[in-house]
Amino acid sequence: MAVDEAILEATAAGGLAPTLRLYAWEPPTLSLGYAQPVADCDFDALKRLGWGLVRRPTGGRAILHTDELTYSLVAAESHPLMQGGVLESYRRISLGLLAGLRHLGVDAAADAGRAGRNAGNPVCFEVPSQYEISCGGKKLVGSAQARRLGCVLQHGALPLRGDLARILLVLAHPDSTPERIRRRAATLSDLLGRDVTWQEAADAVCRGFAGTFDISFRREALSEEEKTRAVRLAREKFGNDAWTRKV
Repeated sequence: MAVDEAILEATAAGGLAPTLRLYAWEPPTLSLGYAQPVADCDFDALKRLGWGLVRRPTGGRAILHTDELTYSLVAAESHPLMQGGVLESYRRISLGLLAGLRHLGVDAAADAGRAGRNAGNPVCFEVPSQYEISCGGKKLVGSAQARRLGCVLQHGALPLRGDLARILLVLAHPDSTPERIRRRAATLSDLLGRDVTWQEAADAVCRGFAGTFDISFRREALSEEEKTRAVRLAREKFGNDAWTRKV
């Protein structure tokens, strides 16, 4: 989370082209949406399992980050990818994600009409929001945005394997059941009947974005300024109880 925000700040300062970052998590980590109550967490269970907790700068509901490909996309609000407001940028970005999934053999769709449904449920993968991606009636990719400093940060999670109902182990009062989550959400391995490696999924997402938007990627490490800023953000914000427990 700190690295993503450091990239956003660098973009706002005029130092970066649009950036797609792909990563994974160790240990498994529960992330809360920006405005989600921290009371949704079962802190004893998180400690017992050795799992992490973080609050995202983006919205949405709780996600257990494990066995997945996580993406973050940062660009100026004025960039063509982000123009037209939140829903239009969601729709546009979903085109690149859908193309990436087709490279993996998944024929998915971006649902345009489910905003606000089950708004009180703490589980992100319980139901798709607008322009999130589903396949066969099951949610596959969850995404959320933040807009700050004239820039947009969009996060998303693509589950690769494992039981999505594991999130219920670390929620205090889940308004769901394992059966309902498994009925309403899927991983790539569920859909394809085989395991997909993180690298295979990452390559497919990059191909999907490159082909959809006629772009080429340049791989770069974080600058020293971004590294320094990320370390500070991790210490003072994302690793700080004042941020994690703010709601």
